[in-house]
Amino acid sequence: MKDENRKISSLEKTARDWLTDRGVTIDDMADLVYYLQSNYHTDLTMDECRYNVHQVLKKREVHNAIITGIQLDKLAEKNMLEEPLQSTIEVDEGLYGVDEIIALSIVNVYGSIGFTNYGYIDKQKPGILKKLNDKSSGDCHTFLDDIVGAIAAAASSRLAHSAEGDEY
Repeated sequence: MKDENRKISSLEKTARDWLTDRGVTIDDMADLVYYLQSNYHTDLTMDECRYNVHQVLKKREVHNAIITGIQLDKLAEKNMLEEPLQSTIEVDEGLYGVDEIIALSIVNVYGSIGFTNYGYIDKQKPGILKKLNDKSSGDCHTFLDDIVGAIAAAASSRLAHSAEGDEY
């Protein structure tokens, strides 16, 4: 990473720590970026994918989405939300949509290509997204699976734009 000595805000540190605590690594998200972009960049490396994930994880909008979504997932796991919200989040109700709206706040930072990347990866559910979407673990990841997909979609968009000479 070009800016290894950069001071990380407490908000960013919390967001990164909470992702890790919920079982999501930088490499998990970089794998998703690779999944989305390898057909378009023949010489794409995992280091480039990781770098773009790290760049996305620097954004305050991303930190806010992560901590909000994970907090709601945790509260649902502890049965601490009032009905009907508890059941809606617990079962990841298909028509709820607020989880996707929070995820789209991440993608929105990187332009329209991010929306198509997000829609595609949200339908395919490759890699870590399949694991997060599995309800049999007893963990609630209603928000987290969409947030992780959005981070990967945003990093993919950033990668695509940087290949064209744009900077984000």
